[in-house]
Amino acid sequence: MPRFRFVTADVFTSVPFGGNQLAVFPDARGIPEHRLLDVTREFNFSEVTFVYPPVDARHARRVRIFTPGAEVPFAGHPTVGTAHVLAETGEIRLTGDSTRIVLEELVGPVPVTIRSSAGRPVFAQLSVAKLPEVGAPAPSRDELARVLGLEVDDLLGGEWSPQAMSCGLPFLFVPLHDRNAVARARIRMDAWDATLRNAPVSEIMVFAPGGERPGTDYRARMFAPGLNVPEDPATGSACAALGGYLAARDDRRDGTLRWMIEQGFEMGRPSMLEVEADVSDGAVRAVRVGGDSVLVSEGTMAIS
Repeated sequence: MPRFRFVTADVFTSVPFGGNQLAVFPDARGIPEHRLLDVTREFNFSEVTFVYPPVDARHARRVRIFTPGAEVPFAGHPTVGTAHVLAETGEIRLTGDSTRIVLEELVGPVPVTIRSSAGRPVFAQLSVAKLPEVGAPAPSRDELARVLGLEVDDLLGGEWSPQAMSCGLPFLFVPLHDRNAVARARIRMDAWDATLRNAPVSEIMVFAPGGERPGTDYRARMFAPGLNVPEDPATGSACAALGGYLAARDDRRDGTLRWMIEQGFEMGRPSMLEVEADVSDGAVRAVRVGGDSVLVSEGTMAIS
């Protein structure tokens, strides 16, 4: 039976056993198409990536991203983590302190910058292929409070009302009053089934100002039961879209806006995500998400 090499990494953390787990198959050629979802479910991580030669020779690799529920067109921690793994294992050659590559994903070409020290990668930052877009109207605050097991007063309103945003993968952003409300949030599946299962956007990120670590701007949690991810420790695609949500409400109309996002703390997997948005005349021109990663294990899997 053919065996295929994989490497696992913890993404958006500088120490093992934090951040978001990722399994990467650096050369997925030969893995049967009908087994890709089976392999993903075997790991039971938020995502697994399968790497192939690029379609465009100017790009580094083609990457397919799977959750235990389905293939997705774009995701942040798999993009950042895959770039780190390929650089750390020598699959991609580092060209100095900063190496720029492009990964082909279903959403389109995704530029990634890999920073290195002493010849080893230490940080990777993606640039979104699709700028943040406003999605379908959000359910009412009453409905979302029931879904999240919170009181209506825990949810902000007015300019900071819940809103759907996407950079290739849509999320429903629900600003809360404080970190205590973030900690108390729980998906009530009966209410989620009734309100969001068949909605245009069913993945929810709650967030509030402040954090445990110095320099943190927001504490966040992300729930995606529709993708078989009850809670995600670190969600780069959501934080990219969150950058669009925050930029639209920021008084600064020009320059580069920066935010540090904490996620995964309630799960015991602390994650730190650095978000940047370039704005001009109040319009978002670019969004980047980056963080550290660490390799954890490698092995082979028999797949037929």
